[in-house]
Amino acid sequence: MNNSFDKKFLEKTNDWLKTNQKIVLATVIQTWGSSPQPVGSKMIINENGDFSGSVSGGCVESAVIRECLEILKKNIPFKKIEFKISNENAWEVGLACGGEITIYIEQVK
Repeated sequence: MNNSFDKKFLEKTNDWLKTNQKIVLATVIQTWGSSPQPVGSKMIINENGDFSGSVSGGCVESAVIRECLEILKKNIPFKKIEFKISNENAWEVGLACGGEITIYIEQVK
């Protein structure tokens, strides 16, 4: 399995920074049970909702992108988000398989 922190990821980040785009870095900081990506996996999201890298998959990543866009909109420097099987929206975000994941999101300046 390739870690999402690779050359393409760094090049995309650099390209977005050079064009003064607002960027959020999402990092998996904790997992439990079934998780598509390991701790340390990263994804960057720009102000347009474009992204590179991976922190999970499917619906979870869609929810992470929404959270990242929200912290840009509200100018919040960072936030920790958790997706647990006990959450009411576990099926909605794709954690029905029994996994839990914690993701730290932060603006890159």
